[in-house]
Order: sequence, then structure tokens, then C-alpha cells
Amino acid sequence: MTNKLQVLDQQVGTYTQNGIEYICITDIARFKSGDRTDIVIGNWLRNRNTIEFLGIWEQLNNADFKPIEFDGFKKQAGLNSFTFTPKQWIESTHAITFTLTRSKKI
Repeated sequence: MTNKLQVLDQQVGTYTQNGIEYICITDIARFKSGDRTDIVIGNWLRNRNTIEFLGIWEQLNNADFKPIEFDGFKKQAGLNSFTFTPKQWIESTHAITFTLTRSKKI
């Protein structure tokens, strides 16, 4: 089921699967910078608070999540040298947080 939320002047896509509602972070990033959503998302992912939130969400909603690999990312998050992509997150931790945006256009 695909829906849209109206947030200020921006449409944000949502998708519900197995009772869990997902939001399109690309749509949220588009509000900040319409032509460089990749940079906005990359900067967001470097933040320690974001990494901790994603880890907690995965532990609550994903039985296949690898918390030991998550700890490695959490230790580096926030450092100037830390770079991070959704692909790294998915492949290293078996995360499901970004899989819908890769496999289904919302």
C-alpha cells in the first residue's frame, strides 16, 4: 500500500509492508536540497544519533539484524573521516531500513 503525506509544501511517500509503515527519506531530503538528495542523506547518515536510531529500530523490527556489525558503525559515527551509505548498512548488518527504496519506487 503506497500513500503520500503532505509535510509543509512537500509530498512524502509512505509504504506499508507487514504492518510496518516506511517513509521515503529521499522525499524528505528533497525538501532540503532538491537536486542533491544523495549528499543530504549521506550527511544525515554520518550523524551518531541517526546511526543509533537506525540500530534501535532494526533491533526491534528485524530478527536478522547483526548488532555486532552495527557496533562498528556506531563507534565511527560522527567522526570527520566517517562516510557511510545505505548499501554499506544493508550489506554489513542485514538491515531492512533502506531496502524498500532500493527495490520499490514509492
